Amino acid sequence: MNASYGFEHVEPSRGLVAVHSQRWQPRRWHPRRWQLWCERKIAIAYVLTVDIAAVALAVGMIAAIPVHSGDLYRCALLVVGALVHREALRRIESLREQASTNGLRTDLTSLWIFAAALSVPLPLVFAVTAVVCLHSWYRGSSGRLYRTLFSGATMVLAPTAAVALLRLAQHSGYPLIPHGPLGLAVMIGAGTAYWLVNYALVVGAARLSDPLLPARQVLANPSDLVVVAASLGLGVALAVMLTVQPWMITVLIITVFALHRALLLPHFQQAARTDSKTGLLTAGFWREAAGRELERARRLADPLGVLMLDLDHFKSFNDRMGHLVGDQLLRAVADKLRSETRPYDLVGRFGGEEFVILLPGVGNAQVEHIADRIRECISRLRVLVDGPCDGPVTVDGISVSIGAAVRPDDGDDIHQLLLAADGALMAAKAAGRDRVRLATR
Repeated sequence: MNASYGFEHVEPSRGLVAVHSQRWQPRRWHPRRWQLWCERKIAIAYVLTVDIAAVALAVGMIAAIPVHSGDLYRCALLVVGALVHREALRRIESLREQASTNGLRTDLTSLWIFAAALSVPLPLVFAVTAVVCLHSWYRGSSGRLYRTLFSGATMVLAPTAAVALLRLAQHSGYPLIPHGPLGLAVMIGAGTAYWLVNYALVVGAARLSDPLLPARQVLANPSDLVVVAASLGLGVALAVMLTVQPWMITVLIITVFALHRALLLPHFQQAARTDSKTGLLTAGFWREAAGRELERARRLADPLGVLMLDLDHFKSFNDRMGHLVGDQLLRAVADKLRSETRPYDLVGRFGGEEFVILLPGVGNAQVEHIADRIRECISRLRVLVDGPCDGPVTVDGISVSIGAAVRPDDGDDIHQLLLAADGALMAAKAAGRDRVRLATR
């Protein structure tokens, strides 16, 4: 969820940013410092409702459902397996997080929680969830503490829904693997309920946090659904193995590692053509993709627009706030550029604080309007960043200069169009910044 509210307002200064801050308690994990409180009120209420519901459900189930020694043994094996899984792939998973700047990620650790739901009573399922979430937070791979808590809450509600469905077909005993065709249908339904509850809760939080966020940045990649199905199938296999021959789960762990690496492959491919700081296309891949679009425009005799954008006074902001905070601002601007362009427009980072956008089918009549709309949207942007000293700060007053060029008037190859757009950008900056200039004027 992107934080955007909740700090004392100060009049913006002329230039790149005005900074607003509020002092917090010294420990970063203290609840008063959570960026959750900077969210929209409806998003805060939603997150707290889910968290409270999960805690109430967990307390009720722990009080009502007995746990036996054999259950503890299976639970311990699942915890060890989950921790080994996370530790073995922690470094390459961090690369996946860097490549996944938008959208939902499929977390294969959840297969251990699903296996627990099939293998042990719900109180121990919650124990596995707690260990996995605390490990994620401690290792720094799941973001801020309030997000970890919300993720844990969803992973309390999701297996509870799955178990409730499975108990319709099997009233007692473990593993919860119903038999026959009807049992298969119930198992598929339970897996679907497990995934859907978790998915719907997370998507709901993202949408309430930022209602204007494009759907393509919220919804999971459809290809990941195959991986989800495979991981839930492995969860079933783990549950059966724990009952028949517990120590044989080491064989399945190898399969889990292979599946996880297969999931990472497209992310590594994506990382090769995207900028690690912003998630936009790299300059090299942008030129390659833009070249293909230009060939298409020539064949169809279509116009094609190119915008070059430069954040005003960004160097002084970096010097004052630090490069890590500057990177957070770049990511926020990149997200805004993605949200203000069409899915087939090419948005890239050309280095430093400079961005480039290719607009297929856009001619002289539209390019200035599009550029000015983007400039105005960035000028209204408020970005919550980690301040260098006193905790989170809100940055606003951002401005951008834009130069625009159009094929065929300003050139008929990418190099010519970039030169024309860059010249227009220089003219915009020379004229006082925070404005749009066209190469043809």
